Parts: sequence; C-alpha cells; structure tokens
Amino acid sequence: MTTTASTTAPVANARDLALAHYAARGVLENVLARHGATFQQQVALRAAITSDAPQTPDDLLTQVQESLKADPADIRATLDELRAKQLLVADGVHLRPTDAGRELLAAVGAETTPVSARIWGGIPAEDLAAAGRVLALVTERANAELAALTA
Repeated sequence: MTTTASTTAPVANARDLALAHYAARGVLENVLARHGATFQQQVALRAAITSDAPQTPDDLLTQVQESLKADPADIRATLDELRAKQLLVADGVHLRPTDAGRELLAAVGAETTPVSARIWGGIPAEDLAAAGRVLALVTERANAELAALTA
C-alpha cells in the first residue's frame, strides 16, 4: 500500500481562526505578564502612542472598544490602571503616554519581534496576501453582524 501526501490545502474556518488568534495572543500575554501588563492595557497604550492626535479618554475608549469589543466599563478601568501605573497621564482633557509607557511598548516589541519572525517566517507572500484579504473580509462581516445584534 502506497501513501502519498495530500496536495489539498485545509480549508480555514472559524475554529482555525480562533485557535491561531489565541495561540498568538498567548505568546504576547506571556511577554506582557513579565512586564506587569495585560493585553487590554497594551491595546489601549498602543492606541495612545500611535494616534496622530492627542486622545481624550473617550477617544481611547472608542478605539479599544472597536478593536476588542470589550465592555466600556472594563476599558475605563484599564485606562485608570494605565494612569495609576503612570503609563498614561492626563494633559488637560487628553491622555498622553509617558516615557515609561513608550518604554514598555518598546520592550514588549523587542521581545516579540523575534518570536513573530519565527511564527510568520517562511510563509509565502501570496499566502499572506490571501490570508490578509480573507481576514479583512471576515472582520468586516463579523463587525456587521455584531452591529446588527447590538442595535
């Protein structure tokens, strides 16, 4: 009996997407924990750091909620935690990242960059482009479904 390798690629589904997400998030959360930070704190801090304009707490809340679909009360608590850790500070009506906040994200980035390179390395560009298109479409559709469910 002869066996041959299958040339049929597996078809992606919601479970596969979730497993990939949680595997990658697990790596990031492990690094964040070594720095005393949570995933939600990192998302909020990144939004503050990468924004083109100063952000109010409500601006940051909206950005984080759009990304994570998290409860607004939890996001407000996260912003309070970032202020308590002096990673964000009030500047009038805005919140701005501190040097410590920028240093935290830089340190996390330095640790995750080589891991990301190992995870993503060797995947053909055309596969990454196809995955990018599919993920963008899935995100768009899921956001539309969530909007309909919460309307």
